[in-house]
Amino acid sequence: MSEAPADASDASSDSTGAEPPSEAIGEQFENIKQTRRRRAIGGTSLILFIGFLFVQALSAAGLLNENYQIDFFLQSLQDFFPITEYAFGIQFLDFGRYFSFIQERNLLYDPEIGQLLFSWPPQPRAFLFQELGIFAIFGEAGITLAMGIAGTILGFPLALFFGVMGSERVTPFPFNFIFRGTMSLIRSIPALVWALILIPLAGLGPPSAVLAIAVDTIGNLGRLFVDELEEIQEGPIEAMQTTGASGPQTIIFGMLSQVKTSFIAWTLYILEINVRIAVSLGVIGAGGLGQVLEVQQGLFEFTNTMAVLLCIFLVIISVELFSQRLRARLRSDEKRSWSELIFGFPERMVDSLLK
Repeated sequence: MSEAPADASDASSDSTGAEPPSEAIGEQFENIKQTRRRRAIGGTSLILFIGFLFVQALSAAGLLNENYQIDFFLQSLQDFFPITEYAFGIQFLDFGRYFSFIQERNLLYDPEIGQLLFSWPPQPRAFLFQELGIFAIFGEAGITLAMGIAGTILGFPLALFFGVMGSERVTPFPFNFIFRGTMSLIRSIPALVWALILIPLAGLGPPSAVLAIAVDTIGNLGRLFVDELEEIQEGPIEAMQTTGASGPQTIIFGMLSQVKTSFIAWTLYILEINVRIAVSLGVIGAGGLGQVLEVQQGLFEFTNTMAVLLCIFLVIISVELFSQRLRARLRSDEKRSWSELIFGFPERMVDSLLK
């Protein structure tokens, strides 16, 4: 009597063809193990392949040749980092040699321009309008900053124009690709090559560097503008169209009003990049810190080269702090003063690492 229900249940499971729950769970668990095994094998193969490419790249670059000596490289670092021995045999990095060269070549401050502002009585009129000393007071660093800022401002209007006209929301397909193609053509040529192309027009110096940075800004910043315009909402655009607004009014108040904050943020980001480009253009003779760096490197004055690199680092960090401060002002949820931004950086770094 007791075996009949069991036989009936077995018959019902066989007739439906369903597997017992334990067997289904076991099969699923086995599939998971196989998937993990395949991923482990694939990941290991990928790591080995990357390692193989890395060794091949080192060999092609000459780092695995017998002529390359790591000891010679480590010994050459002393030319960049001069060591001074003090009492009791204690050795320290001689920053004084850096500072003396920076002061001698007016890399960060020009006393002839500065005396117009800091002498008594000060001469702000001559400083601002006769000597144009806002950038000249910073010496060679001021020339680098001036090239980056002038190139960004000069290229911004055309970047905005190409960015707006390259959006499919403004110019229908395929005509918008005329503007997109132009920006792609500009981006395909590095700013260094643009400077060489523009030398016959502006000569070898800061003018050609400014024009090259401006052209490069059109391609890079315009592309960022296009991407932002492609992500805007249709609601404000349709609202402007229903009120009978014209095309330019719809673009300004329906489209650009949605992305003005991001446009400013991207422009500040491109400014940071352009200051770095200004340094690299100085290496080919455009002036500024890059040109001083190239001259000292050619003279094998590696201590002076390191001093110029410290100035470049200081300029880049200052521009990034300034850009970060402006972008923080654009965000309503983040309000910091200049002192909090600069002196609170270590605390924010520690907080981010602990999260």
